[in-house]
Amino acid sequence: MPRREIVIGAVDIGGTKIAVGMVDDTGRVLSKLESPTDAHRGYLNGLERIIGMLRETAQHAGVQISGIGIGSTGMVYPSSGAFGDVDFLPGWRGNNPVEDLARALNVTVALENDADASALGEASWGAGRGKPRLVYVTVGTGIGGGIIFDGQLYRGADMAHPEVGHHVIDPSGPLCTCGFRGCWESLATGPAMIAWLRAHVAHDHCYPVDLTAEQVCQLARQGDALARQAVEHEAYYLGLGLANLINLFVPDVIVLGGSVMKSAALFLDGIRKVISQGCRFVPFEKTELDLASLGENANLIGAARVWHHRFKQGVARPS
Repeated sequence: MPRREIVIGAVDIGGTKIAVGMVDDTGRVLSKLESPTDAHRGYLNGLERIIGMLRETAQHAGVQISGIGIGSTGMVYPSSGAFGDVDFLPGWRGNNPVEDLARALNVTVALENDADASALGEASWGAGRGKPRLVYVTVGTGIGGGIIFDGQLYRGADMAHPEVGHHVIDPSGPLCTCGFRGCWESLATGPAMIAWLRAHVAHDHCYPVDLTAEQVCQLARQGDALARQAVEHEAYYLGLGLANLINLFVPDVIVLGGSVMKSAALFLDGIRKVISQGCRFVPFEKTELDLASLGENANLIGAARVWHHRFKQGVARPS
């Protein structure tokens, strides 16, 4: 009897957009659609659009949906399927997309934080394939991460998602949105790099008002002295945070993703230098630093893997 193809409806809920797609059981995206999140229009409006996009992408790919996996920004409750207090989704707290999508489409549904979803995707179908101990770190406007031990997603009390971006690097550092000063996220993100550059720029030097982290990296490649210092500063603080993770967990691999890591070549030497200085009591050289490999569909692929991890296959083991 031929094996029935497993195709997962993947849902990636972010602060600015919602992406939906069909993903087969090799991690290949068969079809996808996107829509602005428009969180102010309310949860029910968002739910209706997600259901519509799931049906449309399934029809376009010519498949039946076997299940649904969701990766969402912010605080979520995987065990119940409900949203927590998510800054980017005002008014969505307490609503339950797992129950609502299961009812609407008559399939099983699983929900995880988007960084945990990406960790699952990279562990099974990406750069971390075959590595039993993996830490995934995404660096962009914020810092998030997910931790995989022996094929299982690490969870804290009440199945909580660890906020790796909010461990304190420098208690005298910038104020973070969490209320502390000097969190990793306040020192080693794209906005942090821009803030450092603006704080050190000479009065007679002018950068664009809407300067981006990508532009800072480009300026550094072109030899701009202050941009190169900003990159060095960024690499140092990225290295400190990663050294802490290595000292704590000594993983087989740390997979680096996010928009800032598109310019990883500028940072990796500085990161490795800091790690070698600060991880003398663990075999840090055994921890690989790899770049996320799933590309522009990484969030959808990770969301699909959420369903597999919960209901079907688990994270791929070493072959």
